Amino acid sequence: MTAPMQLNQSGSLYDRIGPDALAALVERFYARVALDPDLAPIFPADLTQTAEKQLAFLTGFLGGPPLYHQRYGHPRLRARHLPHAVTPARGRAWLACMNAALRETPGIAPADARELYAALSRVAAHMVNTPG
Repeated sequence: MTAPMQLNQSGSLYDRIGPDALAALVERFYARVALDPDLAPIFPADLTQTAEKQLAFLTGFLGGPPLYHQRYGHPRLRARHLPHAVTPARGRAWLACMNAALRETPGIAPADARELYAALSRVAAHMVNTPG
């Protein structure tokens, strides 16, 4: 689940999106998460460190430097999310926040946004650990 994204021949998705647009995406995403009634209860009130970890993870996941691995070790995504009730509804809410953030972030081409959303859809489905 954490292999870098390199699905097309014009460079990694990280190279195509770039670090600035990726950081802007994460900022927009967590602004939405903080307001989402399904998601806010399972996130800390201060999302600063959560956003930093997400940016580090996405950087490596999309083919950039392995920042998350260097700072925190292996992501162990499913294990790290087990303490939280990640229901199918929360998975959908997470994806809705990401989809909106992708649409709102300048500098992310529509094709790259679709590719990233498809990859994150698989990750979100994998994180569900509690029935509806």
